[in-house]
Amino acid sequence: MKKIFTVILLVTVLIIPQLGCKSQQNNYQGVTKTGFYMDTVCQITIYSMTGTEDMGQEEQEQKALSVITGAFKLCDEYEKRLSKTIEGSEIYRINHAAGEAVEVDETTIEVIEKGMEYGRISGGNFDITIGQVTDLWDFHEQDEAGEKTGQVPDENEIEQAVSHVDYEQIIIQGNTVRLADPQAEIDLGGIAKGYVADRVGDYMEEQGVTSAVISLGGNIVVIGEKGVSMADSQGDDFSIGIRDPQSDSGDLAGVLRCSDKTVVTSGTYERYFEADGIRYHHILDPETGYPFDTDVLSVTIIADKGRSVDCDGLSTTCLTLGTEKGMELIRSMDGIEAVFIDTEGQITLSDDSLAFEQS
Repeated sequence: MKKIFTVILLVTVLIIPQLGCKSQQNNYQGVTKTGFYMDTVCQITIYSMTGTEDMGQEEQEQKALSVITGAFKLCDEYEKRLSKTIEGSEIYRINHAAGEAVEVDETTIEVIEKGMEYGRISGGNFDITIGQVTDLWDFHEQDEAGEKTGQVPDENEIEQAVSHVDYEQIIIQGNTVRLADPQAEIDLGGIAKGYVADRVGDYMEEQGVTSAVISLGGNIVVIGEKGVSMADSQGDDFSIGIRDPQSDSGDLAGVLRCSDKTVVTSGTYERYFEADGIRYHHILDPETGYPFDTDVLSVTIIADKGRSVDCDGLSTTCLTLGTEKGMELIRSMDGIEAVFIDTEGQITLSDDSLAFEQS
């Protein structure tokens, strides 16, 4: 009997390592390791690797763990380079350089340029210079009972912060970056995890991984197909469960089946607090400084693996545009599919042929 593998897209992604690998390559049942990077729970599970056919189970586990450890080392290195809050990171140095040019690694420039690209695609709804605004909002604060206690920032502070949001103030020259507005702040939180997920996927395949799931918060990369038992060598698609954003108990809206794909979800249910009966979520409008108010509760973007950074930018962008304009954007792009869930619970697919089964 084939076992089911489900990835539930939540704030942290639940991965249930219950399936085996293709028996033609490796009968190992999978090894999982969890870490915390980029302000989110990260989990990697490896199911099969080349060059392990003649190894015993313990040796297979050690080889897989070694690869996962290397992957998490990459996560740590990128976080220390791209974080807005870690002192000494390249983004921190740019933000605190008073408008002076800062020499940075080429990967930092790649992420910044990708963020600026989605600034243009979104018409400014996605803006990586929103750092001053995000500083004002705290969606993590809780009391001793675990209740969220976030507060709406002062209106004047928000007005002041949004006056320094404009991605066109980022000046890239050679291997340097500077902010034409010295008070602007870059925040790559809306796109960095996608970039890192792509690099981790590349690294793991270079190490011989042929079947795996990488989960960096809501960013999923699926390598290969899911395996089955030793008695059945045929591979199947992975099943990825997409959460119902209106369910407080984590119910699924449906299941997406895919292999060799990246899947990224953005949702208003991920980080939020309530004040005076109003729910405030973490996807902030660069123009107003307040959360976007559209008809969309969650957007899931699907593309070939290696495009997680694009899925990251698009999932947020589409949520800010709403269903009609968001779907128009998705359908204008090659190799991109999407699942939208709106405030009425309506599920809209970019293509009816998408392998999505509604719950």
